[in-house]
Amino acid sequence: MPIDLGIVKQYGNLELLAKQMVEGFITGLHKSPYHGFSVEFAEHRLYNTGEGTRHIDWKVFAKTDRLYTKRYEEETNLRCQILIDNSSSMYYPEKDWGKIRFSIVAAACLAYMLQRQRDAVGVAAFSDTIEWETPIKSTPTHIHNVFLRLQQMLDQPVPNKKTDAAKIIHQVADKIHRRSLIIIFSDMLENSEHQQELFSALQHLKHNRHEVLLFHTIDKKTEDAFEFADRPYIFVDLESGERVKLQPSQVREYYREQIARQFQDLKLKCGQYKIDFIEADIAQSIDQILLAYLIKRAKMK
Repeated sequence: MPIDLGIVKQYGNLELLAKQMVEGFITGLHKSPYHGFSVEFAEHRLYNTGEGTRHIDWKVFAKTDRLYTKRYEEETNLRCQILIDNSSSMYYPEKDWGKIRFSIVAAACLAYMLQRQRDAVGVAAFSDTIEWETPIKSTPTHIHNVFLRLQQMLDQPVPNKKTDAAKIIHQVADKIHRRSLIIIFSDMLENSEHQQELFSALQHLKHNRHEVLLFHTIDKKTEDAFEFADRPYIFVDLESGERVKLQPSQVREYYREQIARQFQDLKLKCGQYKIDFIEADIAQSIDQILLAYLIKRAKMK
C-alpha cells in the first residue's frame, strides 16, 4: 500500500484518508503472517488465580462460565506522544514537500489506530521550537481536533525554519512524567557537531522510562543513494540558503560515505539505548509504520 502523496490534497479530507488506509492495512494484516497482532481493544482479561476478586465481571461469567476481570483505563490504555519535525529539511523534495507530507499522513494513520484501541494520543510539531501541540487524550472530540491540526499543517505548509531536535526532545522528556510511547518523525539531519547533543536527548527519553519509536524519514533515492542525473545541479541548503553548483558524479562517492556514517551512528546509538529505529523511505509503504507501532505496543502490554 504505497502512499501516492499526489492524492492527498485531491482527497480533501485527511481524516477519511487515514481511516481508509488503516482499514486497508488491518484487512491485509489478518491475511498476513502477522495476523496474531490485536488491533481491537479488549475491555476484559482472563482472571489469574490468586488475584483479588473485586473486579471479576460476574455477568460475563454467567454467560461464558469463565472468569474475566474488568480492565480499567489506567491499566489498559497507552499514552502516546507523536512528534513531527517541521523544519526546512523536511520540505524536501521541493516538488511535493514529500517528507513532511509523508510524516503528516503517517501521524494521522497512527492517531486513528490509537483511537481504535482507545489509547490516548497527543501530537506536536517542532522546528527549533515546539510550534504547536495538543494534549494527550483519547476522546473522539480530541482525536477529531488532532486531525484538524494535521489537516491545517498539510494545507498550509510553512517552510524555511531551522531545526533543534535535541532541544525539543529534552523538553518533551522533561514535560511528560508518566511512562509513554514517544513516536518521532524526523530526518535527523542535524549538523555533525550537534550529533552528540541529539544522542544525549534520545538517551534522556529512555532514562525517563519512555518507549521510543524513531521513524527516520528520508527520500532514500536521493538523500541516501544520491541518485541524480549526471548533469550540473544547484544544491540549496534549505535551512541556511547556501547554494552550491556541482556535478553529482563528482561528489557522489564522498557524499555516500559521509551520510552512511551519520545514519549508521544514529542507528547504533538507537540500538544502544533500546530505541526502535525504523527507516521510513517516503517512496515506500506506510504499512511498515503501522506494523512497527503494533509490535511496540504489544511489547508494552
